[in-house]
Amino acid sequence: MIGRIALFTDDPGWHGKKLARAFAARGYQAVNLSLSECRVDLERGIAGLVLPGFEERLPDGAFVRGVSGGTLEQVILRLDFLHALPAAGVPVYNPVRAIETSVDKAMTSLLLHRAGVPTPPTWVMESEAQARALLIREAASGHELVLKPLFGSQGNGLRRLTAPADLPPAAEYRDVYYLQRFVGSTAGNWEDYRVLVVGGRSRAAMIRRGASWINNVAQGACCLPAPADPALFQMAEAASQALGMAYAGVDLMRDRDGRLTVIEVNSIPAWRGLQTVVKDNVATLLVNDFLDRYVEAALQERYA
Repeated sequence: MIGRIALFTDDPGWHGKKLARAFAARGYQAVNLSLSECRVDLERGIAGLVLPGFEERLPDGAFVRGVSGGTLEQVILRLDFLHALPAAGVPVYNPVRAIETSVDKAMTSLLLHRAGVPTPPTWVMESEAQARALLIREAASGHELVLKPLFGSQGNGLRRLTAPADLPPAAEYRDVYYLQRFVGSTAGNWEDYRVLVVGGRSRAAMIRRGASWINNVAQGACCLPAPADPALFQMAEAASQALGMAYAGVDLMRDRDGRLTVIEVNSIPAWRGLQTVVKDNVATLLVNDFLDRYVEAALQERYA
């Protein structure tokens, strides 16, 4: 019987095709479906769950390529499925707790700080008055701040703040200010690192060089091979471990004194840009790790 994997995504695209080929090479069929299409049905569901395409039996594993936004209730329901599947014996990659942690930048910063992983000074608050006072204090010390959406990705919504007048109304950021001290290098030399950590090991890395201070590939950054740097890899691995990731895309930057610091940890990282500068097939790395460490171990236990 061929193995079947639920590939949770609203847009399979390039990544979905690469994953489907990697799963097929191992004898598994990847079935694309959106978490928004799933439902709870305690009478007709399997273990109370109804997943389109898996009406006869639950998948052998679930690979998460996206959790779409929505109302708080919709997002919680979609995450409920990622909690319920492991309880029914179906491994999920990344584990839902890792996804929840990395999506919430405040929790990411707290866990990195608690684990002793270098990360920029960070402040998170709801009060506009407190954010303005912080900005005044930081500006007086010669620092800029970066304002980010608490939930966001691909460089969207980032702003550099240098003066109190730069602070937007809280409502523009869903009434939460997530502020980090800007640690980037000098103008005209904007770059950072993306390291892919799989199974606790750094397996691929690149330099992202931006046309502006935002270095995300989605914002036009170019991708270059990263040098083999043990300190870079060790810090990325420590960040992944601090957040309990099965795999992670870890973003790091050097401050103006050349010290490495972790900017973000991504639990559902894209790798199209990374694939252009590394020899290993990234989809194959991820699929092999998922199958070897999670799916086939669960299947052996299920049918023992």
